[in-house]
Amino acid sequence: MKTEDLSDWDRVKREAAADAPIAHDDDDLYDPNDEQAVAAFFAQATVVRRRGERGPQKAPVKSRVTLRLSPEVVDYFKASGSGWQTRLDQALKEYVVEHPRPIG
Repeated sequence: MKTEDLSDWDRVKREAAADAPIAHDDDDLYDPNDEQAVAAFFAQATVVRRRGERGPQKAPVKSRVTLRLSPEVVDYFKASGSGWQTRLDQALKEYVVEHPRPIG
Protein backbone atom coordinates (compact mmCIF):
# COMPACT_ATOMS: atom_id res chain seq x y z
CA MET A 1 0.00 0.00 0.00
CA LYS A 2 1.50 3.31 -1.09
CA THR A 3 0.83 6.37 1.05
CA GLU A 4 0.64 9.99 -0.05
CA ASP A 5 3.94 11.88 0.26
CA LEU A 6 3.32 14.97 2.38
CA SER A 7 6.96 16.13 2.44
CA ASP A 8 7.81 19.70 1.50
CA TRP A 9 10.66 18.75 -0.84
CA ASP A 10 11.36 22.36 -1.90
CA ARG A 11 11.96 23.24 1.75
CA VAL A 12 14.17 20.17 2.23
CA LYS A 13 16.29 21.19 -0.77
CA ARG A 14 16.59 24.80 0.48
CA GLU A 15 17.70 23.63 3.94
CA ALA A 16 20.16 21.12 2.51
CA ALA A 17 21.73 23.82 0.32
CA ALA A 18 21.94 26.41 3.13
CA ASP A 19 25.27 27.10 4.81
CA ALA A 20 23.66 27.94 8.15
CA PRO A 21 20.52 26.68 9.92
CA ILE A 22 17.35 28.23 8.53
CA ALA A 23 14.99 29.98 10.95
CA HIS A 24 11.59 28.30 11.15
CA ASP A 25 8.08 29.69 11.54
CA ASP A 26 6.26 29.48 14.86
CA ASP A 27 3.69 27.12 13.32
CA ASP A 28 6.36 24.52 12.49
CA LEU A 29 6.30 21.20 14.34
CA TYR A 30 9.55 22.06 16.05
CA ASP A 31 12.73 23.99 15.47
CA PRO A 32 15.43 21.43 14.62
CA ASN A 33 17.97 23.76 16.24
CA ASP A 34 16.18 23.60 19.61
CA GLU A 35 17.42 20.44 21.37
CA GLN A 36 14.60 20.43 23.96
CA ALA A 37 11.92 20.77 21.26
CA VAL A 38 13.48 17.97 19.23
CA ALA A 39 13.73 15.71 22.31
CA ALA A 40 10.09 16.44 23.23
CA PHE A 41 8.94 15.70 19.67
CA PHE A 42 10.71 12.34 19.53
CA ALA A 43 9.61 11.42 23.07
CA GLN A 44 6.01 11.35 21.84
CA ALA A 45 6.79 10.00 18.35
CA THR A 46 5.66 6.56 17.20
CA VAL A 47 8.42 4.42 15.75
CA VAL A 48 7.42 2.82 12.46
CA ARG A 49 9.40 -0.06 11.04
CA ARG A 50 10.81 0.64 7.61
CA ARG A 51 10.55 -1.79 4.72
CA GLY A 52 13.34 -4.33 4.93
CA GLU A 53 13.90 -3.96 8.65
CA ARG A 54 13.39 -6.97 10.84
CA GLY A 55 10.29 -6.92 13.01
CA PRO A 56 9.62 -8.75 16.25
CA GLN A 57 10.74 -12.37 16.19
CA LYS A 58 7.99 -14.92 15.73
CA ALA A 59 10.03 -17.78 17.17
CA PRO A 60 12.10 -17.82 20.34
CA VAL A 61 15.36 -15.89 20.07
CA LYS A 62 18.33 -18.01 19.09
CA SER A 63 21.48 -18.16 21.20
CA ARG A 64 24.60 -16.47 19.87
CA VAL A 65 27.59 -18.82 20.05
CA THR A 66 31.06 -19.07 18.64
CA LEU A 67 31.46 -22.38 16.90
CA ARG A 68 34.43 -23.92 15.12
CA LEU A 69 33.45 -26.16 12.22
CA SER A 70 35.55 -28.08 9.75
CA PRO A 71 36.07 -26.31 6.42
CA GLU A 72 34.27 -29.14 4.63
CA VAL A 73 31.08 -28.56 6.65
CA VAL A 74 31.18 -24.79 6.13
CA ASP A 75 31.92 -25.15 2.41
CA TYR A 76 29.08 -27.67 2.01
CA PHE A 77 26.47 -25.37 3.52
CA LYS A 78 27.82 -22.14 1.99
CA ALA A 79 27.77 -23.73 -1.48
CA SER A 80 23.97 -23.86 -1.29
CA GLY A 81 23.82 -20.06 -1.19
CA SER A 82 22.19 -17.50 1.07
CA GLY A 83 20.56 -18.91 4.18
CA TRP A 84 23.27 -21.48 4.78
CA GLN A 85 23.34 -20.81 8.53
CA THR A 86 19.60 -21.46 8.76
CA ARG A 87 20.04 -24.73 6.85
CA LEU A 88 22.91 -25.73 9.15
CA ASP A 89 20.68 -24.99 12.15
CA GLN A 90 17.88 -27.12 10.63
CA ALA A 91 20.31 -30.02 10.03
CA LEU A 92 21.41 -29.86 13.67
CA LYS A 93 17.77 -29.80 14.85
CA GLU A 94 17.05 -32.91 12.78
CA TYR A 95 20.09 -34.62 14.31
CA VAL A 96 18.83 -33.80 17.82
CA VAL A 97 15.41 -35.32 17.02
CA GLU A 98 16.95 -38.44 15.50
CA HIS A 99 19.48 -38.90 18.33
CA PRO A 100 17.72 -38.21 21.64
CA ARG A 101 19.81 -38.17 24.80
CA PRO A 102 19.68 -41.38 26.80
CA ILE A 103 17.62 -41.05 29.97
CA GLY A 104 19.40 -41.68 33.23
